[in-house]
Amino acid sequence: MIAFVFPGQGSQTVGMGKALAEAFPICRETFEEADAALGMSLSTIIFEGPADRLTLTEITQPAILTVSVAAWRLLESRGCRPAIVAGHSLGEYSAHVAAGTFSFADAVRTVHHRGRYMQEAVPVGTGAMAAILGADEALVAQACIEAAAGEVVSPANLNSPGQIVIAGATAAVARAGERAKALGAKRVIPLTVSAPFHCALMAPAQERLAPELRALAARDPRVPVVANVDAEPRYDAAASIEALIRQVSAPVRWEDSVRRLASAGVTAYVEVGPGTVLSGLIRKVARDAAVHNLETPDQLAAIEALMAGEPRASEHS
Repeated sequence: MIAFVFPGQGSQTVGMGKALAEAFPICRETFEEADAALGMSLSTIIFEGPADRLTLTEITQPAILTVSVAAWRLLESRGCRPAIVAGHSLGEYSAHVAAGTFSFADAVRTVHHRGRYMQEAVPVGTGAMAAILGADEALVAQACIEAAAGEVVSPANLNSPGQIVIAGATAAVARAGERAKALGAKRVIPLTVSAPFHCALMAPAQERLAPELRALAARDPRVPVVANVDAEPRYDAAASIEALIRQVSAPVRWEDSVRRLASAGVTAYVEVGPGTVLSGLIRKVARDAAVHNLETPDQLAAIEALMAGEPRASEHS
């Protein structure tokens, strides 16, 4: 069984998706559709920069979604369809577009707003995120509790064994990092982010986004979409929307999501969109799985071969 997975914020680079747009009309049309939906030339920022504009959260989120959907549409046009999908944070929206839960135009507008709401929820400089390496969830949670001192700090991305990102108030994140090292974590790496995503400080963004998500014309997904909030698949429109609402301030349970995909029978993953962040995380969780990427035209043939050989791959597993 093959799963498509879709990357989140942090995978952006200037020029991403440009080769796909130049090589395939279906990809080029996706970028044009995004420009029309937003009433701005998003594609110019994606292809040409400047980098500091692309890294603005309200631009980054629709940009990554657009590149991911362009790559997915190319795969679908070649008859490459997954049995199940998932995405990391923002990537869950890409997964729902692929599953047919809502339209691409609606998704690109929604994540443009999502990015702005998340940015505006916390004044710049008052929130932070840091990666804790070499520690399990229990240790990180303990460090956050012991370091909070009345401020918000909590696990935000449970990415893979030994890689957990925390988020919260700047001073509390620094204290929690130090406490985690005292408890046995190997390293703490402060992250360059514009806001403390996936923690209680995002509640204002969640409240602003919720009515927009509930107003979308949503349909039951064609294939199951594994949700970040609990690593469980969603099969209907209403449950899918509620999971996306909760996701804004809840931790991303990516390691559990990969384990859930594996338990469902997934033996191969295709990361659809920019970068290889998810591929690296998947290899740490599902060590025997085949992992591929689609961001450039030269990667297409390997994925088509993988999809063509799916029955044999399943028998082998």
